[in-house]
Amino acid sequence: MNLQRWQRGSTIAAMEANDRVIETSIPFRLDALRWSGFHTRVVLALGITWILDGLEVTLAGALSGALKQSPTLQFTNFDVGFSNSAYLAGAVIGAFGFGWLTDRIGRKKLFFITLALYLAATAATALSWSVASYALFRFLTGAGIGGEYTAINSTIQELVPARYRGWTDLVINGSFWIGAALGAISAIILLDPHLIGPDLGWRLAYFTGACLGLIVFVMRMWIPESPRWLVIHGHRDLANAIVDDIERSAVGNVRNPHQQAWPKIKLRMRDHTPLREVVHTLFAVYRQRSLVGLALMIAQAFFYNAIFFTFALVLTDFYGIAADQVGWYVLPFAAGNFLGPLVLGRLFDTLGRRVMITLTYAVSGVLLALSGYLFSIGVLSVQTQTMAWMLIFFCASPAASAAYLTVSETFPLEVRALAIALFYAVGTGIGGVAGPVLFGALIDTGSRASVFGGYLFGSGLMIAAAAVAWRYAIAAERRTLESVARPLAFVE
Repeated sequence: MNLQRWQRGSTIAAMEANDRVIETSIPFRLDALRWSGFHTRVVLALGITWILDGLEVTLAGALSGALKQSPTLQFTNFDVGFSNSAYLAGAVIGAFGFGWLTDRIGRKKLFFITLALYLAATAATALSWSVASYALFRFLTGAGIGGEYTAINSTIQELVPARYRGWTDLVINGSFWIGAALGAISAIILLDPHLIGPDLGWRLAYFTGACLGLIVFVMRMWIPESPRWLVIHGHRDLANAIVDDIERSAVGNVRNPHQQAWPKIKLRMRDHTPLREVVHTLFAVYRQRSLVGLALMIAQAFFYNAIFFTFALVLTDFYGIAADQVGWYVLPFAAGNFLGPLVLGRLFDTLGRRVMITLTYAVSGVLLALSGYLFSIGVLSVQTQTMAWMLIFFCASPAASAAYLTVSETFPLEVRALAIALFYAVGTGIGGVAGPVLFGALIDTGSRASVFGGYLFGSGLMIAAAAVAWRYAIAAERRTLESVARPLAFVE
């Protein structure tokens, strides 16, 4: 009797396990689509996140003087630095926390939660009444932006067809600089003492970000959940219905599976992925890819943050540019950063990831070293220095965006968002903190040679990352995500 009960129980368990295994062609149907209005709307509704981030970062730098002059807050230099650190800390913590939730409860829920947090915190920042309240709201704003990175990168990767994935990802990340330009223009207008008072201008600047975010919130209403995430988490019918709708939008009809022999993969549905499995996947199964991701992220984070957060100091201390005129120099800087991914992005899908990542990192490093030397011997004017930065970041911008592309497409779906969060947090934590502090100290010496030494260090990091990419980067161009990194739910 006990033997029969055990056999019956084993049979039921086996049947239940088999019920959890499904065959699906969803990844291949999504990747076979040509670019359509649906994909354009996805990019507009989700990709604008980076515009918000660019706006936030630029405003934070441009508004420093206004915060010090505010009769309500009366910031010191320490208060300004502390508030910027609070924003950075929020971004790192938000990336981790929301990254874990994105993989667990879905992409769509999270990109509404993170945007709502950003909206509320940015609007609250405009109403700050003390240094402590301002720092708290900046922390919460950073948490919202950090969470956006993970949820949005995951969603875009999983909805955009493979042949367009590289260019799309690079252009979206490059749109950060549209936000930077908007922030610079806003600061020029809103901080003009002849137009608006010193305590009102910076508040209106933050309301600008909140209003933009509110428009994006409405735009996101119709963006579907990732069908790839849904099918693994047991929502096969909903996933198929979403893909049917996407096909109708893209090609005018649902493609008949009997007329099109779609490849299929077998997946075992799961409710969630334990953290122990996440750690094992990132640091044991895909240890080499994790090393590549860390090298690219740390190098670009140091390179960018060191120069962008201190280039205003270079302009004022070494070229005598007035603080209220710095915004004009952000515009050409931002133009070079946006044009780089726009022009070079398609090569990441044609020449390939490995070649283009290596080239953009190496060329950026070499150009920084050369321009740094010219700066050190004093032959650059403010105009030629700005042109040099434009050229450097024309190459560095797609390189930096490629770091995010690499960590978001070379790991399995079940850990994708948390992988993005981890590498973003480590890169930002190391490069974002060390870079500005080091360069700030070097600029304070007043020595061009000392600043050149900092440029050489950043150059060396980029060239080292290029060598790592050349040796270990994955050729992920024009391949389905599932072939680049097999899902943990895959069944042989």
